[in-house]
Formats: sequence, C-alpha cells, structure tokens
Amino acid sequence: MVTSIDESGFQPADPNFEQRVRGSFARQPAMTLIGAEMTRVAPGHCEITLDSRHELTQQHGYVHGGIVGMIADNAAGFAAASLVPAGTSVLTVEYKLNLMAPADGECLVARGEVVRPGRTLLVTRAEVFAVRDHTWTLCALMQQTIMAMHGKAERPNPAAP
Repeated sequence: MVTSIDESGFQPADPNFEQRVRGSFARQPAMTLIGAEMTRVAPGHCEITLDSRHELTQQHGYVHGGIVGMIADNAAGFAAASLVPAGTSVLTVEYKLNLMAPADGECLVARGEVVRPGRTLLVTRAEVFAVRDHTWTLCALMQQTIMAMHGKAERPNPAAP
C-alpha cells in the first residue's frame, strides 16, 4: 500500500521538478474539467484529490470508474514526471486498473508512486481511496508504464487561457 508520500529515496533529475510538475498539471484541461487538485508532489510521488459531485457519478451514485482511472493515471504519471530531466515529457504507455470497491466518498484521493525509474520506461503504481467521515476505503489499484520522451517538451494547448 502507498502509505507515505515523503519516504522516497528518489533523486529528481531536475531541481525545479515541483514547479515543472505543478505547471504541467495546471495546463491539463481534463483535470480542470473534473475539479481535481494536485495536493502533494515529492520525488517519485504525487497525490491528487477530487471532491465528489453529482456530475462525476454513474447510475448507482458512485464516482464513475473512468474518473477513478483518470486520477490514478495522473497521480502515477506525475510521480514519474517528478523524476525526469527538464525538457523531458512523459506519456502513459499502458495501465491496469483494479476497481476494488465503489468510489463512494466525499472525496477521492489518488496516491501515485514510482516503482522503478528507468531512462525510457518508468513503472508506477497508484492507489485511489474514497474518503467519507475520515474513513479511507481503498477503491482502486493501478499499475502503469510511463514513457519518458527525452527532448520533447509538452505541446502548448491552444485552448488554454
């Protein structure tokens, strides 16, 4: 279980990783659309929080599994981004998501971490918790592969303000 975002032992290749990662997250319209916030970032780790709201639910009233996967993908992906050099962007190659319980909480917290940092491929994982009345319920586990695209900066978003 991903229990602590502070115990990494990872050394970021970019001393300004936090500013770069937070800037990348801020430029992602999909996270803005659903109202997700990056609440923590550390070398090899990232936490994203999402307040539950009706527009994000499925027919049973739980946050939709696609949204759960979305924040897991981003938490683990930005954990990987924290370790790559400046001027390198990251892209998800694949991920496997296990939905373990309904995403039935006041908010969801996705905690991502790097399992193995490679030069080209980084293996990551994430856990997503539904939080209700200070009780954390594990609702999803994800394993992911990220590709580091050296020398390829993020493409500017023409729709960004």
